[in-house]
Amino acid sequence: MAKTTPLSPSVRPGTVVEFMHGDQPQLAWVLEESSGKLRLLTINKREIKLPTPRLLPWQGPLLSADASRQDIQNILNERQEARGEIQAGLDVMEIWDLAQGELESAPLTWFADLVWEEWDADRLAALGRAMLQAKTHFKFRPPVFEIWPAEKVEQKLKLQAEEKEREAITAAGQTMLGELWAAYSQGRKPRLPEITPDLTKGLTRILRGKVGETLDENDRKIWTAISKGLPDTPHLALLLAQTWSILPAHHNYHLDEAEYDWGNDWSESFLSDINEIKSRFSNQTELPEIEDLVSIDASTTRDIDDAFRIEKHGAGYRLTLALARPEAHWDFGSPLDKAVLHRASSLYLPEGTSHMMPEQLGTSQYSLLEGEARPALVTDFFLAADGTLEKVEPRTAWVRLAKNTTYEITDAAIRDRTDESLMLAHDLATRLLERRLTSGACVIRRPEPIVTLEGSGAQTSVQIEIKTPSPRSELVISEFMILANAGLARWAAEHDVPLLHRTQDIALPPEAAGIFSEPAEILRSVKLLLPPTLETAPKRHAALGVPAYAPITSPLRRYTDFVNMAQVCAFLNSGQPRLDRDELNQLIPHLNMRIQAVGAVQRFRPRYWKLVYLAKRRREFQPAVLVDETGPMATLAMPHLQVNVRAPKKMLGDKLYPGQKFLINFSRIDPLNNEIRLSEALEE
Repeated sequence: MAKTTPLSPSVRPGTVVEFMHGDQPQLAWVLEESSGKLRLLTINKREIKLPTPRLLPWQGPLLSADASRQDIQNILNERQEARGEIQAGLDVMEIWDLAQGELESAPLTWFADLVWEEWDADRLAALGRAMLQAKTHFKFRPPVFEIWPAEKVEQKLKLQAEEKEREAITAAGQTMLGELWAAYSQGRKPRLPEITPDLTKGLTRILRGKVGETLDENDRKIWTAISKGLPDTPHLALLLAQTWSILPAHHNYHLDEAEYDWGNDWSESFLSDINEIKSRFSNQTELPEIEDLVSIDASTTRDIDDAFRIEKHGAGYRLTLALARPEAHWDFGSPLDKAVLHRASSLYLPEGTSHMMPEQLGTSQYSLLEGEARPALVTDFFLAADGTLEKVEPRTAWVRLAKNTTYEITDAAIRDRTDESLMLAHDLATRLLERRLTSGACVIRRPEPIVTLEGSGAQTSVQIEIKTPSPRSELVISEFMILANAGLARWAAEHDVPLLHRTQDIALPPEAAGIFSEPAEILRSVKLLLPPTLETAPKRHAALGVPAYAPITSPLRRYTDFVNMAQVCAFLNSGQPRLDRDELNQLIPHLNMRIQAVGAVQRFRPRYWKLVYLAKRRREFQPAVLVDETGPMATLAMPHLQVNVRAPKKMLGDKLYPGQKFLINFSRIDPLNNEIRLSEALEE
């Protein structure tokens, strides 16, 4: 069968041709040609005029110019049917597979030669039609077809799938979200339309992504479309998701915003890495060098970072601190390491604890558990009788704790003078605090409300009680940890080991120094402080009253401490820190971002539950103290809840002063939107 030459310079009457109309090839018969202008009869029985360049680059067959209108119509119908059958049998993707990588573009006849040994006008036209439809793989630039490379095809297919999904979700989502909002507004169960599982999955993804503000560009477009016409209400997506029951009542959206996975299920993806670390641990276990250490923690603590022993050293003290070493068998830069960096810190919320490290490591393998051999950073701190730090000597060693005990037990032992070692520890801690106060430290002491939850979902009830303080044992641990972080910062500076420091290099007035426990005093002192910054230069931490402060005592709970632990131990073991100063500085921006995101969860979530507690009791009077009366609004503190509330000064009376006591209740409390409004304020 002879091949037909595509589109000759002149098109004669009687030729079957095709042209584009409405993004589709249109079949037609040439009735007349004059100077490059054609008069055509289309398959739809319409006569049109068309310039020759508008024709597609395939033509034929050439038949009798004297055919009747009925014959022409029959011929066009036959050609249309034949070409449709041929097109249906073509595998355009196979043609693209054969062509891509060979040429960037080619005429249609080149592709026809790939498919058939011989071809005619119908086959050529059918192939052209098929390739025109394959817009993700070919680009028609008359008279040739460009062949998209594999990377571009993948991108176009992704965009095509996104567009298809966007259209489907948008169509279903507008109806779905409208009904969900109506149900929420009317306080009833939603009457949901039936949608496919794929659409349900897609809408769920959009709502949950909007709750956490983690939508990508495509999903943001979908959200904009499906939420059109709904009110601009704060937390709209969360309210809709809860109405749909895809998120529970009291859902912690702060976790979504921080992209923080609650619990320990996240670690399942890294089980092989975790098991490899546990294997290295087992292969390296050594006989403990020290076995008379004691840890003091809350009774619920499972990730035990630190332990100590203390003895007299001449007229002064020798304090030995052991800190957990979770980096001992760690692969920095691994996917597991990046996941732990992303978590940045453990979270301690009313719902429970979510650990930074995989629990298999952080609360088990590397936690300083009583009677278990553990790798540790052991540091001897030699101090004078007045608490002056004279010498710091760190080393790596294996240890075994004699006891894990609690704040309550040790506080009683110090109070009742039944344990000489703990009494010595308290004596040193007292001297350390005195020295920090002399250096300008600002120490805040306030009640610690403990929020406990019972039940789940909408049935959750909240109880709040003040934690019974253990002032003696708490002083011991807080001062020993500050000593360790400041002392190792000094040692690192002396040995040119770069660390991450918490700095607050500001000048504080004399009135900022001291121990503050009254709410008005606390607020006044806090206003004088600036948030500490994370940097590699060892600088003063004004509020702590120390010349440098590099957090290292909680490597199981904070990534900054984890990094610093690795820096110190690498230097002790090899003479070189793991990272130089420039590498540490490169880490800081991302680490700061994650610390801020996770820290927001730790700040706001307990407040949410406190407002839930108050909302149930908003008409009950709560004790409050005036802490600030500057400006048109006054600030009242509720020390038993550690919640502040602002109110118009005229509501409180004419004569106001810090420390003034009131009884207050509330007209409105909205925990979700962090809103609290006073109704009454009665001076006590």
